[in-house]
Amino acid sequence: MVYLPPAFTETRPEILITHIERYDFALLVSHGAHGMVASHVPFLIERQGDELHLQGHLARPNPQVADLAKGGEVLAIFSGPHAYVSPRWYASGPAVPTWNYADVHVYGVPQLIDDAAWLRRFLQRLVQRHEAGSEMSWRMEDQPAAYIAGMLNGIVGFDIRVTRLEGKFKLSQNRPAADRPRIIAALEAGEDADQAGVVRLMREREPG
Repeated sequence: MVYLPPAFTETRPEILITHIERYDFALLVSHGAHGMVASHVPFLIERQGDELHLQGHLARPNPQVADLAKGGEVLAIFSGPHAYVSPRWYASGPAVPTWNYADVHVYGVPQLIDDAAWLRRFLQRLVQRHEAGSEMSWRMEDQPAAYIAGMLNGIVGFDIRVTRLEGKFKLSQNRPAADRPRIIAALEAGEDADQAGVVRLMREREPG
């Protein structure tokens, strides 16, 4: 479990799902014969009735494949923007430095899918998502059939049935109201994309 102080806890499903879709390159963590194993995975999220599913793929030699085959609980961590917050930005002190960030932890039970047709459909959806908007999109259909078949043989798909979502959006909610505009202004003065992401999330939570 992740440490979730009430001020930073986000439980609204629509907010958590939006975060997952926006920051869809996540860290998949499992535990098996080799101890803790982690892989960086591009995910697709799918709704099946009332159930939420995460779908992805791993290289066939990845030892995590064996962990997923056992069907035990796994954790996918979807990390969003983060930024250092200086106590210089507060109206008064004493205070210490901290960090603002947003993360969603997804727990679930995986099922391996070693099926070329499923993998092909999944990868087509994944490519279409990330090639969207490109003038000259790369397409699987345009590649040599033997080459694509060989690539498919090197991977294994998986589907995680989500059992629990935990969102932690630490965005200075615990600071006095006078401090938050000062923090936003300081972060806006920076040139880091993560700082801009944190500002967007902070503004969404400001009253009015």
